[in-house]
Amino acid sequence: MHGVGQIYDLKNQTVLSKRQEYYLIELKSSKMTVMVPVAKAAEVGLRLVINKKDIRRVLNLLKKDVVDMEEDWKIRYQNNMNKIKSGSIYQVSEVCRNLYRRAKDKELSIMERKLYETAYNLITTEIATSKGMEIEDAGNMISDVLSS
Repeated sequence: MHGVGQIYDLKNQTVLSKRQEYYLIELKSSKMTVMVPVAKAAEVGLRLVINKKDIRRVLNLLKKDVVDMEEDWKIRYQNNMNKIKSGSIYQVSEVCRNLYRRAKDKELSIMERKLYETAYNLITTEIATSKGMEIEDAGNMISDVLSS
């Protein structure tokens, strides 16, 4: 949910009277440092950046038609938030695509607009990191795919 980060150290530390090994990760978007217990890395959604094959899958997801969305915005928002929290780039891509398409027909609420921007930024940053390209170029690529 926090986007791309880079593990820069491994540290043993005692937290709440329990000694554990932690990844120290700097998040690209905010330059914030987070500590993630190594033993819980998969559970909290820590994963490798996607590869080129996965980028194609993300772009294809962005091109597909919208999957039926809940009409009640509160339920729709919660469903989309859960997809973003999942850490799955594919679910984040669905949120981005569906909200982009919905915004073409109806105005999004402020909260949904922020959710769209979050999903868009997560995808953009991950693709830029994976391809070794500028974030702006990745954003242009995503925008082109969404608008086609």
